[in-house]
Amino acid sequence: MADILQIILLVFIAWFLYSQKSEHMAQLFGKQRKIILDSCALIDGRVVEIVSSKFVGDELVIPQFILSELQLLADGNDSHKRERARFGLDIAHQLQDSAPNKVTIDRTVFAEAPATDDKLVLLAKKLRAQLYTTDYNLAKVAAVEGIDVLNVNELAQSLRPITLPGETLTIKIIQKGSNRDQGVGYLDDGTMIVVDGGARHVGKSMPVIVTRMHQTVAGKMVFGQIKEHKSQEQTQKVELPENSRQQKHSQQRHEQTQQSQQQPKQALHNRLHGRLNRAMGRRRPNVNG
Repeated sequence: MADILQIILLVFIAWFLYSQKSEHMAQLFGKQRKIILDSCALIDGRVVEIVSSKFVGDELVIPQFILSELQLLADGNDSHKRERARFGLDIAHQLQDSAPNKVTIDRTVFAEAPATDDKLVLLAKKLRAQLYTTDYNLAKVAAVEGIDVLNVNELAQSLRPITLPGETLTIKIIQKGSNRDQGVGYLDDGTMIVVDGGARHVGKSMPVIVTRMHQTVAGKMVFGQIKEHKSQEQTQKVELPENSRQQKHSQQRHEQTQQSQQQPKQALHNRLHGRLNRAMGRRRPNVNG
């Protein structure tokens, strides 16, 4: 009898553990995970391209209270928020059209949590789902609560090409920087680059040498400086004095050579002229005699 009770107890413990981890076990056997989208994720819009490219094949969950929040903003008086909210609703509709079997609307009501962020955390815990958001503060709170967070901004930062110090890039200087001599431009991927000496080149595309990079919470910043090129006129100005000095030195050497060659000839001429004068003096007749 005791053996039967032990067996029943072990079966109950095994069933309890299995029920607690059924979601994880189901994932091991191929069940799709659930990803909850908040209003920031819908307004951002990049989730459509991610789903279309099949990088995410999981079930997407759009809470009803998120749609209600977007509808409230879309009916508001703020034109900027109204446009963004309408865009978020359009993104939700596009997701349903592109993947109707992977997008569900969750209508769970959380009366005890008035704040939207609290509702998202509770829903993620209930569904054992991941949270897709671009809200930095919400991502931190969810991480503290033990919820996996998918942040497309962090993904974009990880996928940006690495720019190494010493590389030369062609950057269009858009505006002046915070310092007097700095200019600001952007790389092809949207990374901001601060250029020393770029303030006087606003509106121009200039060659820039990358000096260093700095990673911040908001993203990556690149620092560089203008690569100075000597113009042809400056090169000629530098070369002309050098050429004139060389010509002057060669002329001086030529004159010295001519003088050294003329000195023996002049000495020989003087000696011959002296001998001739002495000879003619001895042959001169004596007028008085």
